[in-house]
Amino acid sequence: MRSTLFIIFTAFWALGLPAWSQTAQVQGTVTDSGQPVANAGLVFTNLSNSRTFKVKTDKNGSFAMIGVPYGDYEVEVSSANGEKLFKQKNSVAPTDGGPAVLKIEISQGKPSGAPSGGPATQGGAAPSGPQPTYTKEQIAEMQKKNEQAKNTNVLIQQVNTAMVAKNWQQAIAPLQQLIALDPANWQYYAGLGDAELNLGQYEQAVESYQKGIQLVESIAAADPKNPITDPEKRKAGEAKMLTNLGNAYLKLHKNKEAVDAYTKAAGMDPNPATAYFNLCATDYNAGNVDGALQACDKAIAADPNKADAYFIKGSLLIAGSTTDKDGKVQAPPGTAEALNKYLELQPEGPHANDAKQMLEYIGSKIETTYKKKGK
Repeated sequence: MRSTLFIIFTAFWALGLPAWSQTAQVQGTVTDSGQPVANAGLVFTNLSNSRTFKVKTDKNGSFAMIGVPYGDYEVEVSSANGEKLFKQKNSVAPTDGGPAVLKIEISQGKPSGAPSGGPATQGGAAPSGPQPTYTKEQIAEMQKKNEQAKNTNVLIQQVNTAMVAKNWQQAIAPLQQLIALDPANWQYYAGLGDAELNLGQYEQAVESYQKGIQLVESIAAADPKNPITDPEKRKAGEAKMLTNLGNAYLKLHKNKEAVDAYTKAAGMDPNPATAYFNLCATDYNAGNVDGALQACDKAIAADPNKADAYFIKGSLLIAGSTTDKDGKVQAPPGTAEALNKYLELQPEGPHANDAKQMLEYIGSKIETTYKKKGK
């Protein structure tokens, strides 16, 4: 009966590339003739996109910010009453040993310890006393890192623009360049897999997701200077890759591998409804009724508004219907409730007519009060 009444489901949930950021922690001090300037306002204006970051100094003239994207900035300092005190271009670049440190001496008109227009000094807490003098080689290395960071940001912007526009092919080349620049970054493989999946390049997508998952699982501990090592971010990223890995396997008709991927994803995803639903649909197509019912119930528990999970559940249950001696159809408990719930959530959904036919078949009342949301 299932083969004649119901549409066979294939779950495919394409997920876009998250907006990445290459960011730094910036800290420092503002002094005037060696004395701290309290409550000074600093405005960092990104020269490439005009985005601003604002911070105030404390009573000791110190300030700190996190999440500042790498790039070139115009730094402007104002006194507590709004008087303009200082303005200069500076760069926020990757560091090897902690946050970027910027020491602003108002009387000198430029940060101490850093070349005019060059990168902020590196280190931990702002040191006191004379600032270090950098060699030509050190300055060249800092400039090289800054240039690499800017190139990375340009590529990331290209990827995000292509992904938002769903120009999947245009995202491939910059993603491959990003991987060449940083082959340990699992996010780049995740993005490449997403683009390949949407292009129908399923074998390539499987390879990309597997590499990304391998990189995530190889991270031994979180590094506060590297946001991609954050445990929660890694867990969510791996769950998303596993879900899409399952989608790719499904398109390759590798149902067992898809089920394994969906099952693992559901076990670690903070929002597992999609993974459980995909598992439900895959088991449904494979004829694994018990597995599909369990997965549907878990999808519904994770997201009670997931209409399609109710439809598949009703479809599975109705297949177990029997008839009594009078020829009346006896559907398993919960069948009518599942189908009516689908109609409540999707009164004009793609399976609304199928749900109504099934309810009529089992002689159950069809609710007629459901209306399209917004009407």
